[in-house]
Amino acid sequence: MTVVEQKSGKPVTALRAGDFTVTDEGTPRRVVGAEYITGTLDLMLLLDTSLVGGAVQPVAASLIGQLREKEQMAVVSFHSSADLIQDFTSSRELLMRAVSSVKFGNVPCVLDALYATIDGGFKGSSFRRVILLLTAGVEGPSRVGQGEVLRLARRSGVSIYPVVVTGASRSLFETLARQTGGAFFSLRDMRKADGAPPGPRIFEVVRGAYTLTLEGNLGLGERLKVEVKRQEKLFTSVLPLE
Repeated sequence: MTVVEQKSGKPVTALRAGDFTVTDEGTPRRVVGAEYITGTLDLMLLLDTSLVGGAVQPVAASLIGQLREKEQMAVVSFHSSADLIQDFTSSRELLMRAVSSVKFGNVPCVLDALYATIDGGFKGSSFRRVILLLTAGVEGPSRVGQGEVLRLARRSGVSIYPVVVTGASRSLFETLARQTGGAFFSLRDMRKADGAPPGPRIFEVVRGAYTLTLEGNLGLGERLKVEVKRQEKLFTSVLPLE
């Protein structure tokens, strides 16, 4: 799971088991362990090809620039379908070339693209599976529903991190993050805060996550709720692994 300060957007990294409360289908579950882990990632960059190309491309460059040794990223452009334009690679040059080749001006079907990417995009991946969803923040006429995407992400162990450039559909993207162990980033809010390049701030959050251990050996239900006992406002998200 991911815990982020809402005001600053910074990750909260020093929590202990006693700081968390968990309910599963309305029943309390005791947290017996909480470990904050940072590690290598396998990343899929989903690139919105709607009319905001001029705003999206510099952000994509900032994200690609954060790749570390041994980490790999693939690039998928999405509109009415999802197109793999660069398979997993550690080469920043190849990734930037792929991003610069994209043609913009399409209607984005975000949920369809997410489903297709999660369904087949991470075959053979070795590390924590992350989708960076770089979007204008507008959803088109997707055939797949939000619930289908969330259930597939849960089965596949994929966390979604929406990075919204402008957009009005904030609730959709916050839900995608909150229910898959990801985090939500509004570039508009980040610019107001300090104007710093978004890549380092986003990857500071993406690289770390908590693993919670619950008492007992019961499986987890659909209605899992995790809260943090802190006074400040926090964005919390959880990805229950089956």
